[in-house]
Amino acid sequence: MSIAPSGPLAALKAAADSFVADYQARKTTLPGDSHVRAESAALLAANGLPGPREEAWRYTALRPFAEAQFKPTAKAEPSAALLARLPHVEATRLVFVDGRFHSELSGVPAGFRVTTGEPAYGTLARPAAEKLVALNTMLAEDGAAIHVPANTDAGTVLLASLATGAAVGFHPRHHIVLEPGAQLTLLDVTIGDGEYLHNPVLTFEVAAGATVTHLRTQDEGAGAFHLSTVYAEVAEGGTYDSFALILGAKLARMEVHARLAGPNAAAHLNAAQLLGASQHADFTTIVRHDAPNTASRQTVKNVLTGRSRGVFQGKIEVARVAQKTDGYQMNQALLLSANAEMDSKPQLEIYADDVKCSHGATVGALDADQLFYLRSRGVPEAEARAILVRAFLSEALDPISHEGARAAMEAAIAAWWAKGGRVQT
Repeated sequence: MSIAPSGPLAALKAAADSFVADYQARKTTLPGDSHVRAESAALLAANGLPGPREEAWRYTALRPFAEAQFKPTAKAEPSAALLARLPHVEATRLVFVDGRFHSELSGVPAGFRVTTGEPAYGTLARPAAEKLVALNTMLAEDGAAIHVPANTDAGTVLLASLATGAAVGFHPRHHIVLEPGAQLTLLDVTIGDGEYLHNPVLTFEVAAGATVTHLRTQDEGAGAFHLSTVYAEVAEGGTYDSFALILGAKLARMEVHARLAGPNAAAHLNAAQLLGASQHADFTTIVRHDAPNTASRQTVKNVLTGRSRGVFQGKIEVARVAQKTDGYQMNQALLLSANAEMDSKPQLEIYADDVKCSHGATVGALDADQLFYLRSRGVPEAEARAILVRAFLSEALDPISHEGARAAMEAAIAAWWAKGGRVQT
């Protein structure tokens, strides 16, 4: 006799069943590879959504997401206020509204190829291993496929996702390919209002000697759920250089899988999470060193106020063949409230014997002596706290060489602080 699930498990099963039913009702109209969709639907029906018994989801419960209701997207127009929140940078624009490509707000870039109108699946994603990727694969309707030819500097592309807050669920699928020696800076911005589900998957194929800089700003609506997965595979001498600024959403998880597949490949997975009220954000990374002389760097900063909860899970895997690996991982959290919480889980899994790998984590409050020093010199308390918070975050922002992106992120941090990030409860 089988026992029906109850509590969180029941909510997760009901949500998975609802998503599968949505797929069954619309499968003949969904674009792209129907075989890939059917396989993912079978996986989701059999395995469900990530639950509390899975170690990778130990700190992040999806029950609030499972209990929400989302409808399929329709063509929508963003408000002027939403458009005004886009960063003012010189870049080619690829704009998606509620998960659908908006040609009138976008520009066709020169020098490289972009296609839209159906999911850009690629070959790196693993729906059998990641359940939210299976959900994305099953229901994805649109995405951008970006192909940068060899030895081409594609400049800066703004990939923007705007959500109108119409209680919709959307699952964009983007695939970026850089041929040998190519370069690209991708400003990946997600902005929205209200309650909705944004479940994107992005895959990067970085060939020998190529470099992609992936700068992300997540500023979703206060009631939104942001659940994203990134895969990056880097060949010999290539670099995947990323930074994520996490500000919005009721519940957020960014998961990054980077594989250093060739000698002298590198990956930088840096982030800053700024959370307030009852927000929950999870930044999870897995870096696989599968070749010798590879390097990875991860610095993740967290500023938490109110009753917010931050999560960092970072894993470095070093294969036996990956001699001379250099891996570094650091997570630091600044708690501005007695009710804020930080969960940190750094991990090393090393099979090679000639490596240099380290990790660390610190959690604390603002330095009382530094605060007193500023106050004693006439600096108001709120401004003194802001100065110390900016100083704490500066190390995370330092590697960002794109002036426009950095200025936009600094402005977003200042707005977060002015809007209520400084409030302590």
